[in-house]
Formats: sequence, structure tokens, C-alpha cells
Amino acid sequence: MKIISIYIGLVLLFANLPATAQTRFEAWQQNFRQIATAQGIDPRLFDTAFEGVTLNEAVIGFDRFQPEFSKPIWEYLDRAVSADRLREGRQKRRQMRRLLRRIEARYRVDSDVVLAIWGLESNFGQNRGDIYTIEALATLAFDGRRARYGQKQLLAALKILQEGHVQRADMRGSWAGAMGHTQFIPTSFLALAVDYDGDGRRNIWSDDPTDALASAANYLHESGWVQGQPWGVEVVLPEGFDYAQADVNNRQSASYWRRLGVRTATGARLPNYSEAALLLPAGPGNPVFAVYQNFRVIQRYNNSVSYAISVGHLADLIGGGEGFVQPWAREAAELSREEIVELQTLLTAAGFSTGGTDGVAGAKTRTAILNYQQSKGIEANGFATEALLERLR
Repeated sequence: MKIISIYIGLVLLFANLPATAQTRFEAWQQNFRQIATAQGIDPRLFDTAFEGVTLNEAVIGFDRFQPEFSKPIWEYLDRAVSADRLREGRQKRRQMRRLLRRIEARYRVDSDVVLAIWGLESNFGQNRGDIYTIEALATLAFDGRRARYGQKQLLAALKILQEGHVQRADMRGSWAGAMGHTQFIPTSFLALAVDYDGDGRRNIWSDDPTDALASAANYLHESGWVQGQPWGVEVVLPEGFDYAQADVNNRQSASYWRRLGVRTATGARLPNYSEAALLLPAGPGNPVFAVYQNFRVIQRYNNSVSYAISVGHLADLIGGGEGFVQPWAREAAELSREEIVELQTLLTAAGFSTGGTDGVAGAKTRTAILNYQQSKGIEANGFATEALLERLR
């Protein structure tokens, strides 16, 4: 009886010890198997897809990594629109001109923009990612911070395997589950990828980028691309311009901006495309853009302002366009995330709520800065600067 009691005690003791992350991951996997099969995933395919899958600590690290300093847009552009990438893009344009023309004619999307997306997403297929997509997404679905995203994308990835678009061994991509030449996430693949070459598979992983490029074009088309219009044009603002007008949500006609004195960076009359918003990605003293519908379409692919500008600018240069007229104020110091948190805290304490202190100078923080600057009778531009932080201190 005493031995039995000791045995029961040991069982209870070990049962209450924290399980290793891998053990908990394996238990989660068995539970998710039931969810997946209830959604129509073949149990045998699930078992094959998960064979050898473990909790990927590298994926967790990538997901949780937050750089201390935000990257200035000019540094982002230096890398995204490098001389090597531009050279490669122009070479691809010459080599693949027939295919690109056919894709452009079919989807009514500028092929230079498709090339630019290919360049930024995978360096023209050279960096497609080498993490097994099922393992990456299973890790994200299990880890918690992005569980909903991970589970949704994981189910979609299993459907892709089940439909036979790619073999298990070839289903590789980024830590976040983006795949192939143009880095589609699984749900976007299911909704928008195309079998352009007609072989029965939507193969964005192949060394042949045909399906991937056509899929990117279809993505932009379905997102509302307007053929014949630019993503944006560089402009100059008149003296005394009200920076509160420069808001991506303030879309106005060309005639409206002309009346306010906005002209192109070369001094020409602002062209009359779809409604435009004014964008100052780095504040006064840096390039300013009038951005159109196609800019917002590029953001559907990746919501980053720096990304959208880079895609548009690289596409322009690949097609023979010129660089920006106004140089970037590279000597200007960027506030760190910690400093932006301090700025948000000080603004809120002064009665100008930023809607939180997340270290990101977003729309609410910009509005708070504008209101503060206007209340003090200083130039109201809405940008987080060292001078503004010092004043608030």
C-alpha cells in the first residue's frame, strides 16, 4: 500500500511539472490534426506533411525580434533599389520581354512593377527562403502571439499540398510562411495564384518563375490596379503649405492640389490621374510624393510605405525613369522606438493623446503632434523629431 502511494505521488508530481515546449507542441499538433481533418484535410496527408516537424526556435526568434531603431527610408531604399538589383531587373526585362508583355496584356498590370515585386520579394528568385512552410506555420500557430494567423495559413498550406500544386520537399519559404518567387502566403495563393503555363499546377516554387510572375500580376489586378497610371509622382510644396493636408487618407483631385500650389518636382503641372494623397515619408526637407490608386494597390501586397515606394521607384528605374529630384536628408537622426515611446508619453501627459505608447509614430501620434505644434504656434508638420522631443522634455 505504501509503495502504491509513493507511485501515485510520483505520478502526480511529474504530471504537475512543466512540460517541455516540444512536448506541448506535439500535444498541440495532435489537437490540430483533428481541426484539420474536420476541415477536409486527408489524415494521411496531414501525417506526411507533419513528418519530422518540430518546434522551430528560429521562427520564434524572427517573429519576436524587434529592432531598437526604426530604419530610415533612405536606408531601406539603398538596399531595396540597389545598383545590383536595378541592373538585374533591367537584364530580366530584356531576357523575358515576350513573357512579360503577354502577362501585362492579360492582367493589365505594368510588367515593370511585377519585376520590381519579384526583385524585392526574392531578389529575382535567388532568395526564396529555405524553411519548410508547414513547420514555420505550425510554430507560429502553436507559439501564441500569431496563433490565429498561423493556424489559418497552416490550413491553407495543407490544402495546397492536398491539391498537388507542390511536393512536400519543395514547399519552402520564409519564416512567416511566404512562399516562392513572389512570396505568397498560403491564403493569398489559394485566392489569387494562377496556373499561367497550363500544366495543371500553380507552381510559384519552380525555378521557372512564369506562374509566380503571372500570379503577382493577377494579385495586383484583383486589388484594383489602374493600367496607364503611375504609383505616384514626386512633387514640391509651396511656401507655408499646411502639412495637415499631407495625409494618405486625404485624397483629392489634381485640380485641388494645383490650387494649393503643388507642382511636380521638376516644376511641371501636376498630372490629372485618379485622386491623389500627399505623402511625406521622412518629413520636410525630403522627397514628397503625390500617390495614387496604384500606390494603395502595392500596399495590398505589403502594407509598408517604404516597401510601396521602393517597388514603385524600382519599377520606374527599370523602365528607364529617373531618380528622385530632392535628395534625402541623410544627416537627420531618426528617433529610436524608446524615444518615440517617450514622445508619446509626454504628448499624452500634455493633453494630446497618441492612442497608446507603442513606439510607432503612426496616424494618431502624427495627429497629436500636429495639434501640439498648432497649440504652440510652431510649424505644424506632424513629424516626430529630436527637436520636438527636447521641447516636450
